[in-house]
Amino acid sequence: MALIGLEDIPLKLILFGGKGGVGKTTCAVSTALSLSKNFKTLLISTDPAHSLSDSIEQEVGTQIKELRGIKNLYALEISAEKALCEFKLKYKDEIKNILDSSTKLDEEDIDLILDLPIPGIDEVMGFKTILDLIEEAKFEKYVVDTAPTGHALRLITLPALLDDWIKVLARMRWKYRFMVERFSGKYNPDSSDDFLLNMKKTTKKIEKLLRNNLMCEFIPVTIPEDMAILETERLINVLYNYGIKVKQLVINNVFNSHGCEFCRTRSNEQEKHVKLIAEKFHNLTTTIAPLESKEVKGIESLENFKKRLFSNGK
Repeated sequence: MALIGLEDIPLKLILFGGKGGVGKTTCAVSTALSLSKNFKTLLISTDPAHSLSDSIEQEVGTQIKELRGIKNLYALEISAEKALCEFKLKYKDEIKNILDSSTKLDEEDIDLILDLPIPGIDEVMGFKTILDLIEEAKFEKYVVDTAPTGHALRLITLPALLDDWIKVLARMRWKYRFMVERFSGKYNPDSSDDFLLNMKKTTKKIEKLLRNNLMCEFIPVTIPEDMAILETERLINVLYNYGIKVKQLVINNVFNSHGCEFCRTRSNEQEKHVKLIAEKFHNLTTTIAPLESKEVKGIESLENFKKRLFSNGK
């Protein structure tokens, strides 16, 4: 079978995820190459390791750039650290105002709190960058090479945690508002209130997009090995529990040679794992990509690999 349905017009966001080293980047880039034949496509990396540049053998940075020699295909590496710095720079005064008006902390204590990392805010702000790009609607398809499973799962579940963090600040703000109204009779919302409202909207938008099965699809990539299969199962279970429906997956690096005793032994061992994957994920469409004789790197090599994922060979 081949990857299907990715050219459906409503589908905007396609994320590839899985264990480190299973070929997520190769699958993401190959898919973006295929889609760029008919759609203006943006290829995005949220993986701190950022393998896009190495994969396509072109420099990719934190600004959107068109890839050389490929019509309709652009690339971007999102820096979660940069997104976090921009977040703190933009909203530090608003958060400081909330803490100052709602607690007995002095300015030094507040500054110390603000210097502490907010759990997950860097990943969430990184994903907000993707959300903003989709809302700008300058591209028709957005293909994302995610970080290894642990980071991807944290990204999926963190909007809810961030929402809890916002609720705490909101409760503090409401107490302050109650006191102001009690003594002055009137409360005038300020930029801190706007900040809380905007953050609340951001988390809801991220959740809504991820759970929209028409606009967003998550494609796990695995290899025929025990640890990779277990990690894939964990990933898919979390996605399902979060309301993200997985329709298909890629089994990469499948040995298909029987030319020597080693080849036969390796192929037979992998065949057991491929059958196990078919049993565990029987409701998913499975695409099998064979182990390549050399590293898949560079546009020509990626174009060949693309034919493994898409039967029409676009």
